[in-house]
Amino acid sequence: MQDIDLIICGGKALLMDDHNTCLEKAAIAIHASSILNVGKTEDILPKYNAKKTINAEGSLILPGLVNCHTHAAMTCFRGIADDLELMDWLNHYIFPAEAKNVDPHLAYWGSLLATAEMIKSGTTTFCDMYIFEDETARAAKAAGMRCLLGEVLFDFPSPSCKTPEEGLAYTRMLAEKWHHDPLINIMVEPHALYTCSPALLRNAQKIADNYQLMLGVHLLENQSECRELQEKFGKSAVAFLEDIGYLHERLLAFHCVCFSAEDMDLFAKYGCKVSHNPASNMKLASGVAPVPDMLKAGITVGLGTDGCASNNTLDMIREMSTAAKLHKVARLDPTVMDAQTVVRMATINGAKALNMDHLIGSLEVGKKADIIILGMHKPHLTPIYSECSHLVYAANGADVDTVIINGKVVMENRQLLTIHELDVMNEVREIAVKIKKSMNM
Repeated sequence: MQDIDLIICGGKALLMDDHNTCLEKAAIAIHASSILNVGKTEDILPKYNAKKTINAEGSLILPGLVNCHTHAAMTCFRGIADDLELMDWLNHYIFPAEAKNVDPHLAYWGSLLATAEMIKSGTTTFCDMYIFEDETARAAKAAGMRCLLGEVLFDFPSPSCKTPEEGLAYTRMLAEKWHHDPLINIMVEPHALYTCSPALLRNAQKIADNYQLMLGVHLLENQSECRELQEKFGKSAVAFLEDIGYLHERLLAFHCVCFSAEDMDLFAKYGCKVSHNPASNMKLASGVAPVPDMLKAGITVGLGTDGCASNNTLDMIREMSTAAKLHKVARLDPTVMDAQTVVRMATINGAKALNMDHLIGSLEVGKKADIIILGMHKPHLTPIYSECSHLVYAANGADVDTVIINGKVVMENRQLLTIHELDVMNEVREIAVKIKKSMNM
């Protein structure tokens, strides 16, 4: 028998591979950070002597969820300015609140709270854009969570960087500091085309090319932005991005609500990726992204929550349900965005959107052991005819019992093992007192 670190056995496994394989009484053998073997329990158990065995009988085993768009530290601003239009929300509430309050302390503790919330609802990887992102990286590392993140780049001062040049230097620092870290991955993130000059966009592209990093940008989030950028460039925003060399397989665009057929053709042609954020788009009344059309065009689309100030949760299981139902009612067609499609958006296609599908997103030999286990022996999950349907239409984040990231158990039986969640919540409550005072609330 081979000595290994961990075996998960007895449950039903959704592998999320190319064949959408579902294994009854499955077992997954894990050693160090990777999946060593996947198969039937009776075939796997005799081959290995594991330091730890998790009995998943009556549970569903699947890859960890991938949140393709967050602003993690914005947990500190959850609920601060609800029921507002995007630009009003940003310019009159969020940007002023950030200018007065965001510092390394807030960024670290707000991000740590976000990791706790995400782990407890089944997310194992998140893609983040915010301020003082080195603090978010430290928080993710402390929590044992996988991430892809970058410092937000603006033409105007942010709490961390007073000039665009400082923002670019901060990005280079992140790329060099976290190079080859097993959990922390860096990307280059100009905020949006309406907050970044062409010169800043080009300089950001240079850094991404030099370090071979992904680029992330908010793009065409609502009609107002669409009209503004059309006037500014004299052409569509996506055509402008093509002109400056931004369209390639390392580009991940957030939102893309106002995509035309021509925009989708260009994204498909160049292999660009999209993060769909339905709850945030609904709450800010930004519109409905044409995701079914993007998928038909062959665009890789992942799923994201956006930040807690515009969602207001980081629960990807809830986001799956929102995504499925939004498009059905928007198209008046119950067949669009079926459950399996949405689960793949939250797992393997989310991994593809981050260019990390060689590492995560499915339960396959050689991939990293990022795995979640949901207990299914519950009234609201009984009976079970389709596991994917239950995940999308019946389950919630609180059904996640156990989370493994990079081969390490970070939550077991709903207990976080890397984060003292009460201490984190208390620290953020203290931060909120200061935020309220600064905003005269």
